[in-house]
Amino acid sequence: MSKVFFITGAGRGLGADIARQALAAGHQVVATGRRPERVAQALGGEQDNLLTAALDITDPAAAQRAVAATVDRFGRIDVLINNAADFYAGFFEELSEAQVRAQIETNLFGPMNVTRAVLPVMREQRSGHVITVSSLAGVVGVDFCVAYSAAKFGIEGFMESLRHDVEPFGIRTTIVEPGFFRTGLLNDTSTTWAELSIDDYAARAAATKKTWQSMNGQQTGDPAKLAAALLKVAGQEQPPLRFVAGDDCLAAVGAKAQELLAQVDASRALGSGLTCTDAA
Repeated sequence: MSKVFFITGAGRGLGADIARQALAAGHQVVATGRRPERVAQALGGEQDNLLTAALDITDPAAAQRAVAATVDRFGRIDVLINNAADFYAGFFEELSEAQVRAQIETNLFGPMNVTRAVLPVMREQRSGHVITVSSLAGVVGVDFCVAYSAAKFGIEGFMESLRHDVEPFGIRTTIVEPGFFRTGLLNDTSTTWAELSIDDYAARAAATKKTWQSMNGQQTGDPAKLAAALLKVAGQEQPPLRFVAGDDCLAAVGAKAQELLAQVDASRALGSGLTCTDAA
């Protein structure tokens, strides 16, 4: 059955792969990006089932306009894929306050802005599916990713809690946790390096930056295969709350789950029995 997909960050990488495969499968697609002409070019030009729309996800008004254009064109929104993101890389003390705020503005408040614009349409339909791309770094703290992880951990909490808000309206939610895929996140256009420099971090920062730069284009994950998997998730009647994607992420998330269980057990001696004496 044909669905209407609303995809952010659809001009390249994973977003473009999802849009192309959704179109090939016969779905109607709203592909958004800061520069819609580049989005259209990436997807092969305007098509009957394709609407390209300008969207800076940090701008709530732009999200409202893109959603209104979608409803005018296709009448509904069945699947929202919050994919757009960027990456501020560096140690916490070397990232300026402005950089940390910018990271959270894009990677946490951005998806919130778009979701807030889409939910009234889905509530009126009494159906819909909100899919938000998190990261391995949203489950496991990763070196040089303190700002990125802060935003992605926030996405995890937002989406896990949102499920309880919207399930009564027939709206499903899925958090996508990819490992390292060749999505373009490490390209110069998506990665911003820490703007401050502290001597104590200098040697580590230089070596870590070199390592991250060398990973660009060498990640093991294929975004086209991830896009195909996400289309299958979007087609499920009961989609998962979390979808862990990539062998590296499956291993890391599994290890984190075991670590959490071990920490629960280790906390029992001091963490249990802390109730008030007058508790019923």
